[in-house]
Amino acid sequence: MSEQHRPDVPPAPGDPASVRVRLDLAYDGGAFHGWARQPGLDSVQGALEDGLERILRRPVRTVVAGRTDAGVHARGQVVHLDLTETEWAGLTRGRPGLEPATSLTRRLGGVLSGCVGFLFFFFLDVYKRQHWHGAALDDRLMALEADAVLGLHDFLSFCRPREGATTIREVQHLEVRRDEDGVVGIRIRADAFCHNMVRAIVGALLQVGEGAREPGWLAHRVARPARDSEVRLAPPGGLTLLAVGYPDEAEELRRRAEGTRAKRTL
Repeated sequence: MSEQHRPDVPPAPGDPASVRVRLDLAYDGGAFHGWARQPGLDSVQGALEDGLERILRRPVRTVVAGRTDAGVHARGQVVHLDLTETEWAGLTRGRPGLEPATSLTRRLGGVLSGCVGFLFFFFLDVYKRQHWHGAALDDRLMALEADAVLGLHDFLSFCRPREGATTIREVQHLEVRRDEDGVVGIRIRADAFCHNMVRAIVGALLQVGEGAREPGWLAHRVARPARDSEVRLAPPGGLTLLAVGYPDEAEELRRRAEGTRAKRTL
């Protein structure tokens, strides 16, 4: 956890908050109905914001790097919130030598449940969570199939579109590899993901790997984007958000954020 002098997303003009705090979280998603707060349902956002409200004694709004689906885990989720300088300084409770970030970390650790925690507190083994697939998989075929997804494409075939949002994304890395224990691991990195995109791509790779779809099927889906029921979503329990990266320069960060949010064209 750290005070962000160069915020990950610049505050809006006129925003009275002058301290932006970044939280790096890990959580077991199995106990939650996803990241986003929902009435009557347990969510990671709800647990975190309720904990922050108990500490700061006011409602707190957090902004997340990317919302995870119900059941999906995280090892390197990034969240930020804005505080006034008075609130930031008051976290130390006047104790000499105590840093506000250290104090907030300790106090959050005390109010959050065991299902959500800071990256350096617990759930460091969350990346070990796996999905046990019921059919044999041809990992070499899956690795070849993954090449079709790389690059800038309209991923409508692998997304649940949202009104006003784009389904055009750039997949920068997609790796399929079987380790020495026989476990097939899939790693995917993109400039941004749309809703259900990771689960759909992984699910499609599983379909090809188990022989339910012919080789070349992903390339066909990418070339002819369409929203239908042919793609099967991968189970959430085997998926983990590993990390979120940001450019070093503030201007590049702003440009990247605007680009991923825009209604892009190919």
